[in-house]
Amino acid sequence: MAFDGIVIANLTNDIKTGFTGSRISKITQPEKDEILFTLKNKEASLRLLISANASLPLAYLTADNKPSPAIAPAFCMLLRKHLLNGKILDVTQPNTDRIIRISAEHFNEMGDNVIRVLYAELMGKYSNIILCDENDIIIDSIKRVPSSISSLREVLPGKKYFMPKSLEKSNPVSIYDKCAFLDVINSKKSNPIYKAIYSSFNGISPLIANEICHRAQIIPDKNPGMLSDEECSNLFSAFMSVTDCIRNSTYSPCIVIENSKPSDFSSIQLTMYSKESTVMTDNISDTLKSFYASRETYARIRQKSTDLRKIVSTALERTTRKYDLQLKQLDDTKKRDNYQLKGELITAYAHEILPGSKDVTLKNYYNDEDVKITLDPTLTATENAQKYFFKYSKLKRTYEALTELTEQTKHDIDHLLSVEESLKNARDENDLIEIKEELITQGYIKRKGTNGKKKEKKHVKSKPSHFISSDGFDMYVGRNNIQNDELTFKFANGGDWWFHAKKMPGSHVIVKTNGAEMTDRAFEEAGSLAAYFSAGKDSPKVEIDYLERKNVKKPNGAKPGYVIYYTNYSLTAVPDISALKEVR
Repeated sequence: MAFDGIVIANLTNDIKTGFTGSRISKITQPEKDEILFTLKNKEASLRLLISANASLPLAYLTADNKPSPAIAPAFCMLLRKHLLNGKILDVTQPNTDRIIRISAEHFNEMGDNVIRVLYAELMGKYSNIILCDENDIIIDSIKRVPSSISSLREVLPGKKYFMPKSLEKSNPVSIYDKCAFLDVINSKKSNPIYKAIYSSFNGISPLIANEICHRAQIIPDKNPGMLSDEECSNLFSAFMSVTDCIRNSTYSPCIVIENSKPSDFSSIQLTMYSKESTVMTDNISDTLKSFYASRETYARIRQKSTDLRKIVSTALERTTRKYDLQLKQLDDTKKRDNYQLKGELITAYAHEILPGSKDVTLKNYYNDEDVKITLDPTLTATENAQKYFFKYSKLKRTYEALTELTEQTKHDIDHLLSVEESLKNARDENDLIEIKEELITQGYIKRKGTNGKKKEKKHVKSKPSHFISSDGFDMYVGRNNIQNDELTFKFANGGDWWFHAKKMPGSHVIVKTNGAEMTDRAFEEAGSLAAYFSAGKDSPKVEIDYLERKNVKKPNGAKPGYVIYYTNYSLTAVPDISALKEVR
């Protein structure tokens, strides 16, 4: 998959042909690194989303709106000042790079007609949205880059905007001559052909480089210096067939489906995949929305859950160290029985021990073996026995205390692992609020108060995931421990079935039977659901415990999500839920 220069060329063309001359009627900032423009003309009204998210930079046209903060951020207010109700003059892609340049005319506060230029740089961690005047002087950006971050390219108000260096790559659409193409490729002779292509030309991703090699029927890993004349000609022809798509704006957006999941996408037809696995789409924006729908949500939740994940990770590391220390101390108490034995032997043979002895060898009357015992010569035999009995009693008390403590610490570790898994399953901010509330109640986070008073607890309910099996059974999955408790002990009936991955963190899965008998297929699909929403998701198979809900119990004072059961069935499930239909 690649949000490369060809995809951006396709998107730029769609915006240019559809919305040149349109008005920017609304500007919002749903996220701290994301801008949503509403574009209107006589024929249509669409929104242009531009995201400078470091892990998932994106841009596409959409009819969907997104919720925005009640108070607009400063950069959003600046864009409204300089672009709102402005008319789009042109949309271009400089040098086939991962940049979209939008120029617009706008009346300033003095009533003068001025030009403003917006640069959307979609370059991974270097992504940015930059507003400039007609002379390319930066007005501001969604991410300011001072010299302390980059001494080569500052992005600050008042600085001159210039294109980021693309490692001296060539513009692929400017290449028409076979010799010029081969000269560029041969400058990277030490690399395989596919790498020489994508490292030499702007906008060409590894995916497209492999596609060019496939069209030319050349092994991608072959060295450029080993190509025959015929192979060179075929490679150039394949390269031209790809770049002609950009020159002529003849795009063929598509998504590649493998194992029932989107695996790749592009703006050109990917002949290296079978026709059966390639799905053509109407436009590149629909392609991007479809492909990145789940990934964008995941990236946002990951970003917003950073603090919670850090808290859980730190607590887990600290608790694990504590557990290891307790186990070591518990192991040290194993010699307590030896101390008790020595005390008993000294007491039994006290009349045979000479005063002032430093040690003595006595027969163990349990197994007739000799036991050598060290003595304190300043103490009597009885006093030495009492000394060993004291050591035994101390270690016995330590053992009893540590046994209880290690069990509690192990529960703490299991609980933190379950919270860690819940953070992976979180889908929206409500899920994160519930997880944070759980961490507060368990003492991992201090609740913020107001004027010394305890802040009122905020109840935010999020719903479990809902799936329908092939046989029509309703299946529910708790995405965090609070949901797990609600699902198992408040939502489910005694005759419903409960599923959970064996001896690993995972979600509670409830199958509503409504009095009907479950089919074998329903059991298998419920097991797959429990496997998919568990720490064993990436394993080929996961062992699942299942039983009727009435046999699942929660001990008094147990942590959220913790349950016990004594009689259960087991099955082995594949963590694949493609056969299930999710109800949104």
